[in-house]
Amino acid sequence: MNSKKLFGIILCIGIAILATFIGGLQNIVGAPMIGLFIGMLILNIMPSIDKDLKSGTSYAGKKFLKWGIILAGATLNFNQVLGYGAKALPLLLFNICLSFAVAYFVGKKLELSTNTCTLVGGGSCICGGTAIATLASIIKAKETEIAYAMTAIFLFDILAALLYPYLAGFMGLTPNQFGFLAGAAINDTSSVAAAEATYNVLNNLDSSLAITIKLARTSLLILVSIVATIITVKNESKANKDSGGHISIGQTVMKVFPWFIVVFLGMAILNTLGVFNIIPGASKFFKTGYKFLITAALAGVGFKIHFKDLFTKGTKPIILGGCTWAAVALSSLLFITIFANYVG
Repeated sequence: MNSKKLFGIILCIGIAILATFIGGLQNIVGAPMIGLFIGMLILNIMPSIDKDLKSGTSYAGKKFLKWGIILAGATLNFNQVLGYGAKALPLLLFNICLSFAVAYFVGKKLELSTNTCTLVGGGSCICGGTAIATLASIIKAKETEIAYAMTAIFLFDILAALLYPYLAGFMGLTPNQFGFLAGAAINDTSSVAAAEATYNVLNNLDSSLAITIKLARTSLLILVSIVATIITVKNESKANKDSGGHISIGQTVMKVFPWFIVVFLGMAILNTLGVFNIIPGASKFFKTGYKFLITAALAGVGFKIHFKDLFTKGTKPIILGGCTWAAVALSSLLFITIFANYVG
């Protein structure tokens, strides 16, 4: 490994440390998003840095992302869909279908790539940055597509976290209704926690329903990842056939299947079975580790994005993010209103 590549990797790790510290000072903006913007900021101040350290930042952007996703699997638990998570499941599943439908329909009108539509749709209906990072590795999205999707999701996530606690009071929502709304329609877990904390202070409560539903929603990333993997393999096989290739389906699977997803799923299964509970500190290690690695990866992605591109080419993905955000929010509001007795 040459010195420039090593320095690029170390730089991304350093940014991740700084972003994690800044992220810990508040609950609105998560460390991964901060890492992405720090990388972008450094690039735009020193444009030559990407050329000088490209091998290192690209390595971080790809390898750290996959390692982070594997560790993220160890934080997921199928039991999270039980209880109120199961009660919210009809809404969560509908929102997944709705978000992707809106993303592909509007994205086609905006002439955006299928990858961008997939990332924005997945980020809007599951868990923001983690979903985008996971899907990006499966569909082999470009770094620019990842950055634009992250930015689109981030903007409306912040808006939701700040708006929903006061919207709940204006609409006279019950604590359960707010829990369903925040848990189903705010993406990042830290943003859900911030919104719920604000709501609790405003109403002198101590509720954690929004977080419970958000965790159930995050666990659905497993389902979406499996579907995305199947579609990716199928599309690659069809593309090979259409081009006159003679590669078998089995060979196609071996070539394009994102094998890290198998480890990701395996980690989720082990966590569900309670295997990691017998290891002291394992839960904290996996939770901290996956966020740190994804933050370092997104710092590497940030080194590929110029602000001028973000405010020109990135405008359409932001519009798309607004459409998917509005669709999920409206769907959630209608659900808690129509099924008020069910929600409680």
